[in-house]
Amino acid sequence: MNKLKKWLKDNKITEVECVVSDLSGIARGKIAPVDKFISEGEMRLPESVLLQTVTGDYVDDDIYYSLLDEADIDFICKPDEDAVYLLPWTIEETAQIIHDSYDKMGNPIELAPRNVLKKILKLYADKGWQPVVAPEMEFYLTARSDDPDLPLQAPIGRSGLKETGRQSFSIDAANEFDPLFEDMYDWCEAQGLSIDTLIHEEGMAQMEINFRHGDPLQLADQIFVFKRTLREAALKHQVVATFMAKPITNEPGSAMHLHQSVIDTETQKNIFTNEDGTMSSLFLSHIAGLQTYVPEMLPMFAPNVNSFRRFLPDTSAPVNMEWGEDNRTCGLRVPNCTPQSRRVENRLPGADANCYLAIAASLLCGYIGMVEELKPSPPVQGRGYELRSPMLPYTLESALERMESCEQVSQYLGESFAKGFIAVKRAEQENFKRVISSWEREFLLLTV
Repeated sequence: MNKLKKWLKDNKITEVECVVSDLSGIARGKIAPVDKFISEGEMRLPESVLLQTVTGDYVDDDIYYSLLDEADIDFICKPDEDAVYLLPWTIEETAQIIHDSYDKMGNPIELAPRNVLKKILKLYADKGWQPVVAPEMEFYLTARSDDPDLPLQAPIGRSGLKETGRQSFSIDAANEFDPLFEDMYDWCEAQGLSIDTLIHEEGMAQMEINFRHGDPLQLADQIFVFKRTLREAALKHQVVATFMAKPITNEPGSAMHLHQSVIDTETQKNIFTNEDGTMSSLFLSHIAGLQTYVPEMLPMFAPNVNSFRRFLPDTSAPVNMEWGEDNRTCGLRVPNCTPQSRRVENRLPGADANCYLAIAASLLCGYIGMVEELKPSPPVQGRGYELRSPMLPYTLESALERMESCEQVSQYLGESFAKGFIAVKRAEQENFKRVISSWEREFLLLTV
């Protein structure tokens, strides 16, 4: 704690937000005065936090008590000294510190998303491999609304006008929100977030922020922090930032594209490339692993009912597990780059996915492909949007059934995680079914 205590003192911190990520990616935790944080050295939270749904509900009692203690005991959260961030938007000098979760015996909690990612990274480390990722986060800016039944609207920019039509890569359209993005960049710099380019995406007021490549755990932490940072910047400027996968009808969805490669820890060379610069067998097996197992673990990439609206026909998202070189119509794209930078871009994850779980699952799929020496299908030449092999589940229900029957999920992620994650998502699905939609009122009210 000495390093952390010095940092808190040097930055004149008065309050500390002690946080963990729940299964949905929501920041849960406690806010403590800095003296209390230092004196206690750790935080305790009730185990129930780990099985809480996005609506604040819980899973059925049978599953709940099969995974958690009946007394609803606490688990222990210890701060990670390498996951400490300033909160530039607060009045008081405040730090946000990401914690790791342990049981009372000191064992990592299997249900904690950050521990899930650590578990996968250890699989790589045991092979002498170091995975590298570079996420791309898409999101929408929208006007504020207090009525969830009303469709979201594009916000008013500096010109006093709303966007009309598609503005892909438009500099002027992005500049409409310069004051917001200036705050975002300043705040991200203050927190040490490795953000790179800003792009106006295809949808109205839809943007993309790219992160520089690096360590998967550090970047998962940074995405976790970035989502909060962007929302705060948007609120300051009287708009809303959303990472919903499909927030607006007839507009493109928002993805979390994941570029991933693997370095040999001894030679520091990219294991995806042979000495002569060609694709290695490990690279092809990594792609084959993604092709084979992403459909089995799809809820970790598309965790919500809304996530599957990105995969409807005639959308800009590829609904396939094909691969191709420099081909954005494939679910797996191999960018045009130097041999040492060879990587694959997984274009399936939604922006609404839990960053720890999506990165863990994507790396796990590639890992299984390498250890099982799987072979990929031939690369796609030309347009791949219409290709549907292998088939992806089209609903959250069918995706959860498929994940539940996948032996590798329990084998590598643990039975408790698999059971708990699937139970939380099923509870959310049941909650969704109880809501009567505006479509039903519009088309069924007076016609059936």
